[in-house]
Amino acid sequence: MAGDVTRVYPAGRVILREVGLRDGLQLTKSFPSTEAKSDWIRREHAAGVRHFEVGSFLPANRFPQFADVRDLTGLVNGLGAHSLGLVLNERGARDALAAGVTELTVVLSATEAHNLANARRPREQSLAEIAHTVRLRDEAGSATLINVGIAMATGCSLSGAVDPAEVERLAEACLAAGVDLVGIADTVGYGGPRQMADLCRRMTALMGDRPYVVHLHDTRGMGLANALAAYDAGARVFDASLAGLGGCPFAPGATGNVVFEDLVYLFETAGIRTGIDLEQVITIREILSREMPDETLHGSLAQAGPPKGMSWQAGAA
Repeated sequence: MAGDVTRVYPAGRVILREVGLRDGLQLTKSFPSTEAKSDWIRREHAAGVRHFEVGSFLPANRFPQFADVRDLTGLVNGLGAHSLGLVLNERGARDALAAGVTELTVVLSATEAHNLANARRPREQSLAEIAHTVRLRDEAGSATLINVGIAMATGCSLSGAVDPAEVERLAEACLAAGVDLVGIADTVGYGGPRQMADLCRRMTALMGDRPYVVHLHDTRGMGLANALAAYDAGARVFDASLAGLGGCPFAPGATGNVVFEDLVYLFETAGIRTGIDLEQVITIREILSREMPDETLHGSLAQAGPPKGMSWQAGAA
C-alpha cells in the first residue's frame, strides 16, 4: 500500500533533502549526540527544511552513529516533516517499517562490480530483494514510500564509464518491482553538467509525473553545476548535507555531498524558490563545529556569507 507520493513531493516544486544525518555521518570519526542531532533537525525545520534522512537501520553495536535512528524518526514525524531511512536488508526494512519512517531507501548499483563490492550480491538478486521489500511494506499495510537509489549512475570507481541506458533499464526494473520513486547518485563525483543533463532527461521521460531524486557529490567540484543541469532537465528533488558532510568508501579522501547551504543559494539566486531561510541554515553549522571539532566542514556561503540586501524566507516556496 504505497503512500501518497504527490503529498510528500508536490509536482513541480524544488525539494532539498537533508542527508547529513545519515550519509554525512557514515564515515566520520565522531558524530553529534542525539540531543545535538535533535537540535539540528529542529533548527533546520524552523528554517524551512521538510525532508530529513535520519540514519541507517543497522546494528547499533557496529554503527553507533545511527543508534538513535528511531528517536530521530519520531522527532521528524512529530514535526510533521518527512523521515527517510536507509536499509540494506530485510531486517533493516522491517525495523524501518516498525519505526514508522515515511520513506525507506534501498541502494542498487549501476554496475555489477560495485553492487558486488557494496551489497555483496549481484544486481538481479538486489532487484528481487527490492520486490520483496515492496511486498513486506504492502503486507504491513504501511504507507511508507520506497525509493531505490541507483549508485554510481554517472560513472563507477571500479568499472569506469556507465551507459545511461543501463541506468534507465535499472530504473524501469525498479518501477516494475513496485517502488514509488527512484534516485540517481553521482556517488564518486564523476559526472559533469552535460552528462547529468542527459541522464536526467532520460529519467524525466521515464518517470513522467513521478518524482526522482538526484544525489550529488562534490568530489571534483561539479556538484552545483550538475544540480542546475539536472534542474534544467526536469529534476526537482535533490539531496545535500549541511557543511558538505559525507563521502564514499570508494572515493577515499574526496569531499562529500554537495553543500546544503550552497545549493540553497544556487537555486535562490537562479530565481527558483526553495522555501528555506539560508541565513538560519548557515548558523546551524555551529552544532557541527562544536560536536565534531576534528571534521572538515565545507561551504562557500559559510566562508563568504550571503550578499547584503538579499532576503531569505522560510516556507515561501
